[in-house]
Amino acid sequence: MKRLAAALALSAVTITPALAKPAPVEVTRFHTPETLARLKGVAAMVEAAPGSDPKSLEDKTWLAAVQRELAAQGYGPVSVGVGGSTGSFGSGLGLGLGFNLGGGPKDFVVTRLSVRIRDKRTGESLWEGRADNRESAKAKEAAIGEAAPRLARALFSGFPGTSGETISVK
Repeated sequence: MKRLAAALALSAVTITPALAKPAPVEVTRFHTPETLARLKGVAAMVEAAPGSDPKSLEDKTWLAAVQRELAAQGYGPVSVGVGGSTGSFGSGLGLGLGFNLGGGPKDFVVTRLSVRIRDKRTGESLWEGRADNRESAKAKEAAIGEAAPRLARALFSGFPGTSGETISVK
């Protein structure tokens, strides 16, 4: 009986941390040396992607997360909304629900944050990036309030990143 209890306790210790960890965020970014040079010292404005509602609570959560990360990268003043500036930042998001048809019901939430940094005057893209995450629908990390800052932080981790490379950020 003592051996069985010790084995169960050991199994619980090794399994529980693996289940408690949030899934990694897959990040891909695109830029050129020429466009990166134009990003230095610009003021930033965060705007919702076309078709989004920047007044909705959900979009405000995503916009604020991107705003915080840009400010952490030294872009300032970083504002949210519409107005004139040297640089403009647009963000968009996608949300999907997947079902695993084998092994019992497992619902997942797939979330994508896409950000495009473009020249306000010309509209030219200077930097683009996306962060993708797949979490159990029951995980706290699947909620927008948890996902938005986590994906934004991953997207801007090691900014500007290597163009065209997909990395996994834990």
